[in-house]
Amino acid sequence: MAVRLPFLAPRIPLKTASTVCKSLATMLDAGVPLMKALDVVSRKTGDARCREHLGAVRQRIQEGAEISEALRERQGYFPPLMTDMITIGEHTGALPEILTGLSNHYDNLAKLRRTFLGTIALPVIQLIAAIGIIALMILVLGLIASAGGNKPLDVLGLGLYGPAGALKFLGTIAAVLGIIALAYFLLSESFATKRSLDRWLLKIPVVGGCLRSFALARFSWALGLTQQTGMPLPKSLEISLKATGNGAFAGASDEVGHWVMSGDELTEALGQTDLFPEEYLQMLQVAETSGTIPETLQRLSPEFEDQARRSLSTLATVASYGVWLLVAGCIVFVIFRIALWYVGLLQGAVNDALR
Repeated sequence: MAVRLPFLAPRIPLKTASTVCKSLATMLDAGVPLMKALDVVSRKTGDARCREHLGAVRQRIQEGAEISEALRERQGYFPPLMTDMITIGEHTGALPEILTGLSNHYDNLAKLRRTFLGTIALPVIQLIAAIGIIALMILVLGLIASAGGNKPLDVLGLGLYGPAGALKFLGTIAAVLGIIALAYFLLSESFATKRSLDRWLLKIPVVGGCLRSFALARFSWALGLTQQTGMPLPKSLEISLKATGNGAFAGASDEVGHWVMSGDELTEALGQTDLFPEEYLQMLQVAETSGTIPETLQRLSPEFEDQARRSLSTLATVASYGVWLLVAGCIVFVIFRIALWYVGLLQGAVNDALR
């Protein structure tokens, strides 16, 4: 069976997804027929690939398919959360409200991504510069030694010098980064592996807090929305846990559904997953007792979005410090290597003089 690599199947950009959902929500809420709304959005979008996919979706709907079914057929271009929530909207009559929520969700994600990238941009540039300087030193010192007929200085102690050494150094760095990225994507493709991977990531300080806040915000939003439409609780929980986009939460959907069907209360079932913080469960229990779960969750969702934003800012800061430490480590290592080389030369000169 062929493995589908996610980076070879590009998805709709977050900003484009937000714009498409917002435009559809506005027109549908105003009473514009779905086909006409899709036609207008398809023509207005500035993204050629999105226009192509929306045209194909419109064609499939004309052939009798539901909008969620048509979206799923577009080879992963539209994210699962979008198709899952639109499915709910189709069957509950709340499609404009759900599309508005999706628009806000993707707009927030786009802002968070820009914030994160903006924070780590300078440290990453410095890291790239440090790698380039080391490669340049390997090249230049090798060429100088070759021109003078001397033994070249091995900056890294790995036998790398001259043009071949510089290329090998850069190639090794690129290969290591490529292997790490490929391994992550391949692990993420398997649901069972992604569940284990995300559970492990949730235990990492700072990273885990950020991922959990995002998951809780999405879960609260989806569960509040689905409960507002009157959907049965087991199905609502399944969709809401998958809407988190986190393998650990999504992987617990069957167990939670089974516990609820067996008679457990909502907070008791969620508590058995060891994924939800105690304070969250306490607030949910109060809402469950008072019968205000949708209202409470709709109120909690923005709060967890804000918490996730703060966590992401902290994560970006920690990541930037980590990159700076790596850059500093590279510089210190090279300085020590050069210093040791000069010490070796001096010791050799002293030994020659004593003879």
